[in-house]
Amino acid sequence: MELRERALRLLARREHSRTELARKLAAHGETEAIAAVLDALEREGLLSDARYAEALAHTYQGRHGSLRLQQTLRRQGVEADLTDTAVQRARAQDLEACRALWQKKFGTPPATLKDKARQYRFLMGRGFPAEVVAQVVGGPEED
Repeated sequence: MELRERALRLLARREHSRTELARKLAAHGETEAIAAVLDALEREGLLSDARYAEALAHTYQGRHGSLRLQQTLRRQGVEADLTDTAVQRARAQDLEACRALWQKKFGTPPATLKDKARQYRFLMGRGFPAEVVAQVVGGPEED
């Protein structure tokens, strides 16, 4: 199967970043040939890191926080300015999304410090900033 055809099949399923697509095609061709195919796909508008960042932000919306989105976009090789734009949009939604996720998962304020820690870990693991989690779950208790 030709590189271009393989790349188009992958792109038909979902958006990919340039780095991610290059990684998936690496086993099937030379580096120069892969770069040429990716350049052509970008020129034709079939491959776009901006579109990938937007699609990933939409997918993460409501389930994951802006920190998780930022980490994933960086790992997938998306440029810093595109990452920052997507993360800024996601940050505006963090409090609302975190509250909704907390309500769905827990629904009641923590009764003990152990419960509070468990709720913090869950929400932080989903990529929400500590300030947002503190607003949703509550700040640390004073002894």
